[in-house]
This record gives sequence, structure tokens and C-alpha cells, in this order.
Amino acid sequence: MQNLESYVDNKNTWNKLFGTAPMTFPLSEQSIKSIAQSIDGELSPENLHCDGEASPSQARRKYAQLQSVLTELRTYCEDRGIDMPHMYEAY
Repeated sequence: MQNLESYVDNKNTWNKLFGTAPMTFPLSEQSIKSIAQSIDGELSPENLHCDGEASPSQARRKYAQLQSVLTELRTYCEDRGIDMPHMYEAY
């Protein structure tokens, strides 16, 4: 769960800047939904390719990193009997 934990730590850094409560483990269903929505947004073509500014290799690395977090999030949900939130950009 290293990738998921790192992703949550990164999100908590941003949450602190915006005055939002940090996410903690074990993750609540609301935190899981928030993470899934965030990943889904980051996987949109515009964000993944930084509106055309990212090189193909940068976009592939970003995609692979997000997919690894998503895989760990799915496993986390399965292990705890939590339904994975619906996502549009993730496959």
C-alpha cells in the first residue's frame, strides 16, 4: 500500500493548505470516494497530458503511477468489503 499511502500524504499536504481535514488510515468511505474522484480527474486526458505540455513519456509515467495507486485503492476496498466508487476515466 506504499503508493496509496504516498498519494494520501500528498493529498493531505494540499488539504492542509486549503484548511481541509487530513485523511487518515483506516480510510473512511468518504476519503475513499475523495481519492477515487481525485484520481479520476487526474486521469482525464487534459490533466494527464497537462493540456499538451507533457511529453508522451511524462504522461505514461503519470498514468502508470496513478494506476498503481488505483490498484492499491481497489485492493484496500476489496479487503474491507467497501464498494469502489464509480469512476469515468479509470479502467
